[in-house]
Amino acid sequence: MKLFSYWRSSAAWRVRIALSWKGIPHGTVPVHLIRAGGQQHSESYHEVNPQQRVPALEDEGRVYAQSLAIIEYLEEKHPEPPLLPVDFAGRAIVRQMALLVACEIHPLQNLAVLNYLRGPLAQGDGPVAEWVRHWIGQGFTALEELARRHGDGTRYLHGGAVSMADLCLVPMMYNARRHHLDIRPFPALAAIDAHLVTLPAFSTTRPEAQADAE
Repeated sequence: MKLFSYWRSSAAWRVRIALSWKGIPHGTVPVHLIRAGGQQHSESYHEVNPQQRVPALEDEGRVYAQSLAIIEYLEEKHPEPPLLPVDFAGRAIVRQMALLVACEIHPLQNLAVLNYLRGPLAQGDGPVAEWVRHWIGQGFTALEELARRHGDGTRYLHGGAVSMADLCLVPMMYNARRHHLDIRPFPALAAIDAHLVTLPAFSTTRPEAQADAE
């Protein structure tokens, strides 16, 4: 199994956590998203992932892209320890929270989106930073309430165990701090994040611990 990753990609970090949580042996192929115009745009990587994004996972001759699709694949192939609850309702709620981060918050701060704001739309660093903070804050407002409804507000987003939603939260909290978002309005998310980063699957996969970190 081989993971194509970039050290600071929050989507790739989700998959790194899943692989670590499940104890799945794998190799890592760094794909630098900035150097030389972005290695994700190279012909060789285009053959791996036509979308030219990370992460991508190669396993048994097939390549899978999109972080949540990869995590679901790992969950089905390696169900223990689980990242989804056993009940249908719980699974739907966990997926709801994971998708809130991966499909509502994250795309609006993707490198390609920010480069388009800075380039063709000629926006400066200040407006771009405010754009990022606005969309993270809006998503976190909803996620904070969901965390209080479906978790204990201190350790996990849902129930009493790590789930796919938590894999999405921690990288996004990292991004929020990197973009100087005030996280004080989100005490449940901050408490859950503080607990999760003490777990080896989260701490050993953090961006700064990657071989390609800068």
